[in-house]
Amino acid sequence: MNQSLLSPFGTPFERVEAGLDAIRHGRGVLVVDDEDRENEGDIIFSAETLTPEQMAIMIRECSGIVCLCLTEDRVEQLELPMMVENNTSANQTGFTVTIEAAKGVTTGVSAADRVTTIKAAIADNAKPEDLSHPGHVFPLKANPEGVLARRGHTEATVDLMRLSGLKPYGVLCELTNPDGTMARLPEVIKFGKKFNMPVLTIEDLAAYRLAKEVANSGKPEAITA
Repeated sequence: MNQSLLSPFGTPFERVEAGLDAIRHGRGVLVVDDEDRENEGDIIFSAETLTPEQMAIMIRECSGIVCLCLTEDRVEQLELPMMVENNTSANQTGFTVTIEAAKGVTTGVSAADRVTTIKAAIADNAKPEDLSHPGHVFPLKANPEGVLARRGHTEATVDLMRLSGLKPYGVLCELTNPDGTMARLPEVIKFGKKFNMPVLTIEDLAAYRLAKEVANSGKPEAITA
């Protein structure tokens, strides 16, 4: 990762702290993964504080595939089967079947409808019958050990929400350029400055977690909820 490009956003530790502060205040963050992995930047918002206006930004500026990152426990609570029995994707992304709110939506594809679906899925008393399948929101099941076990945006999202003190559910979408190509680090940084979103890397987050958790308890923590 080109650290010189990221230097305006501070040190790795400062970048994570800035991201957590943004999330606590209802703002979005941009998270970049390793260059030898997907090499992309995702916009990430808390599912708990997500607004239709923020969803509209993701629909307008990103790939259009809006994903809801969930813990393993929440996936089980909602009885969401995995999208395929045999996951042959290179990065083993944990897609479940797609979802739609059973009530309160029309076509399901508008920004407001997608937010309604997400709020239904993360409600404390959410039940399987609160959702319909298929739908326009793509749930992702996070590895319980977070970015320390899998360096994916799914795990980064759940880790960031947990560290922020919010419900451990977040929404992500891959940032794209106006011509439809994937945004790489220079474009991600430009977007972050334009929209006042902190930029951090999954590598930053993994190092932050290790430093914090080992210092506190001597070992990393698993993510549940």
